[in-house]
Amino acid sequence: MRSLRVLIAEDEPLVLDMVAEQLRHLGHRVVAEATDGEEAVNLYLDARPDLVIMDIKMPKLNGLAASRAIMEQAPVPIILLTAYTDDAFIEEADAVGVMDYLVKPVAEHDLIPAIRLALSHFEQLQSLRHEIEDLREALETRKLVERAKGILMRRLNLTEEEAFSRIQRQARNRQAKMRDIAGAIIAADEIM
Repeated sequence: MRSLRVLIAEDEPLVLDMVAEQLRHLGHRVVAEATDGEEAVNLYLDARPDLVIMDIKMPKLNGLAASRAIMEQAPVPIILLTAYTDDAFIEEADAVGVMDYLVKPVAEHDLIPAIRLALSHFEQLQSLRHEIEDLREALETRKLVERAKGILMRRLNLTEEEAFSRIQRQARNRQAKMRDIAGAIIAADEIM
């Protein structure tokens, strides 16, 4: 496993020191340490770590709220630490997008699979998000091209194939995306 830059957020100094030492022993670099959730969010924005390990129960802003704030701004794999195994906490952690959940006290041999799984799950999730965005964009392009084809068919008395070919040719000649050409045709039609 590659060396990671890690932020630890834990309000118990002994636990924070122990987890930091375990991470260093595993070859990772602790780039920031926070003792409350608010500080964790602020440090995250400055340090931009590869991984966040965060306690659930902390002052000012609990770990779940801090995780939510981090995930909304710039998603990262997050592992929660807790002494609580309450179903409500687990469900909320899942809803926030946390990648793993460790019960204290944390042993070094527990960190290894938790980190690997968190990274793997995060990469899969990011890949799915990109796929969804690509599909959304393709669908939107398809809708625009269909509208533009309809306009060309109606205004120039073209067949569907001829209208599509004309949009495609314009995109190629102008070195533009078909989406942009279709948008221009729709805009011009709205002006007319």
